[in-house]
Amino acid sequence: MNFKKMFGLTAATMMSAAALTGCATAKTASNGGNKTSDNKFRIGLNLELSGAAGSYGQQEKKGATLAADEINKKGGVKIGGKTYKIKLYVSDNKSSTSTAASVAAQMVNSNKVVAQVGPAATAYATASIANLTKAGVPMVGPSATAAAFTQTKSGQTQKYAFRACFIDPYQGKKAAKFMYNTLKKHKVAIVADNSTDYGTGLTKSFSAEFKKLGGKVVTTQYFQAGDKDFNSTLTTVKNKKPDAIYLPGYYTEIGLIVKQAREMGISVPMVGADGMGSPKLAQIAGKKNASNIYYTTHFSTKSKEPQVVKFMKAYKAKYGEEPATFTSLAYDSVNMVVEAAKKEGEVSSSAVQKGLASLKNFKGVTGNITMDSKHNPQKSVVVEEMEKGAVTKAYSVK
Repeated sequence: MNFKKMFGLTAATMMSAAALTGCATAKTASNGGNKTSDNKFRIGLNLELSGAAGSYGQQEKKGATLAADEINKKGGVKIGGKTYKIKLYVSDNKSSTSTAASVAAQMVNSNKVVAQVGPAATAYATASIANLTKAGVPMVGPSATAAAFTQTKSGQTQKYAFRACFIDPYQGKKAAKFMYNTLKKHKVAIVADNSTDYGTGLTKSFSAEFKKLGGKVVTTQYFQAGDKDFNSTLTTVKNKKPDAIYLPGYYTEIGLIVKQAREMGISVPMVGADGMGSPKLAQIAGKKNASNIYYTTHFSTKSKEPQVVKFMKAYKAKYGEEPATFTSLAYDSVNMVVEAAKKEGEVSSSAVQKGLASLKNFKGVTGNITMDSKHNPQKSVVVEEMEKGAVTKAYSVK
């Protein structure tokens, strides 16, 4: 299946898909959640380890694993007078909504997890909410950025759905401010993925904020997930002579757009969103072409914050590479779950839910996090700059 199109499904559609999948129905109907009776703090990792979104899930598995390993190497975590070791249950949802729902049911019924981390993508994360809600088990979506993820169709907050990332409208506005105020670019073209809520939502928020600041959008061009040839679209953009280009989409297509644009002689700055935050972007675009590139993100390896420096050192020692944005979000997600239980003094689903809902000033590697009433973290936004395929600088956008 095309994971971009799945990202664009509404929450209601995906919940219906979960409900119609017989094997995805949670056995626990009383929504009492799970509670640990031994010394194991059970957390489920429901991630896209294969399929179209496999790159994101693989990164998040590494971050979550590092968080658990660090806690366990210290002897565990003390909660309510008892010491617990973190036990991760890892399952591949195969970048499938129905499988993500099935995995959630397995996590709460068979593995007896007190909380779930993941999936990475909004569509798959949303598909798991119904079964987790039935069981009374909370989840943290490390990178589910669509605004509606933590909301029901009627606009109420999903009791058991939380996230570690900021939402799309927020980063769209911050990208517009960065483009206008920092780069001083006031005439922009937009090339957006219109097969996803992610792309269309970012386009809407960016465009509205950019115009509000006094900027002009000279053209808005759209593409579909899976497209390979962007020359016609880029010719239109080039003829409009923009000062910069905004690219709301995922690295799979954006990498090709960057490559073809640079080869066409379009050298203006290109600004995107966190969907560009994969090492594969430069691989697809080519290192030489991946210059004068910027994107909003949740984490930067260029940060000098003590907790970030410590995290980077530990990650590189374990995996022999620098961490990526999705890695850091999953790392924070596991630690948020643990912090929530510590705050409430109990290793149970209900305690984690309460602790997450009232989380304040949690010092994560992606920023200081305070959860709002809609279960969205209030945190800072970083813009990374890429030159020749490597991140060279980070900006903080207020």
